[in-house]
Amino acid sequence: MSQNEDVLLQVTPGGAAIITLNRPDKHNAFNADIIARLSDIFDILRSNAEVRIVFLRGAGRSFSAGADLDWMKAAADWTRQDNEEDALGLARMLHRLYDLPQITVALVQGAAMGGGAGLMAACDIAVAVKDAKIRFSEVRLGLTPATISPFVVRAIGPRWARALFVTGEAFDGTFAHQIGLVQHLVDSAEDLDDAMEHIARHAFDAAPGAVRDAKALVDMVTGEEIDDGLMRKTAHKIAERRVSDEGREGLAAFLDKRKPWWVKN
Repeated sequence: MSQNEDVLLQVTPGGAAIITLNRPDKHNAFNADIIARLSDIFDILRSNAEVRIVFLRGAGRSFSAGADLDWMKAAADWTRQDNEEDALGLARMLHRLYDLPQITVALVQGAAMGGGAGLMAACDIAVAVKDAKIRFSEVRLGLTPATISPFVVRAIGPRWARALFVTGEAFDGTFAHQIGLVQHLVDSAEDLDDAMEHIARHAFDAAPGAVRDAKALVDMVTGEEIDDGLMRKTAHKIAERRVSDEGREGLAAFLDKRKPWWVKN
């Protein structure tokens, strides 16, 4: 792993993957090359059964300032079709992140603007410094947060998404925590490492297949009417888990007062 790369990937022997946006001089703004690199990394991690948790962070003072200015300038001269294909690359990258079977965690300090805030929303968990500066800034540029919108709306709901999308108002980590974009707050960037360790401990206590299915379960029931059909679907899902290798092992370990095989120590 070269420290000169714009995106760094570290996989620890214990099963944690750490992805670092590595353009601190640009506040980790991203362009088409970085989006492609992130997409490739997410594809690699998806098939790595040894990885149990994925952390996404930014080098330097910021998490990510969103789109790179030179990339945005170039896009202004592209055709509508060129712009649509380019935007689709971002949308697909975010979906690959959202759809990973592992627990995903954004570690946020400094600026998280536009697409940077979209990365937060696409993760399962976001940890932010209290004074982090977050903004869906697109309307200030005559644009809309289109590609990140599905993930943001799922994270904070349509009411807050509409309010923050149409005003482009900046808010801090504390406010992001209040509206559900952030799950855990820390006082300083230095405290993010402690948060990593805390969340990783929980991740390694959880069965990896159950984590994958729990994430899919949320998508399955969100927005659905609680009727007999949904109850049957959920009953089917828990029955599958009970007879799975992990389900049988988890119950046996509990009854035997031992740790199941997926717990590292």
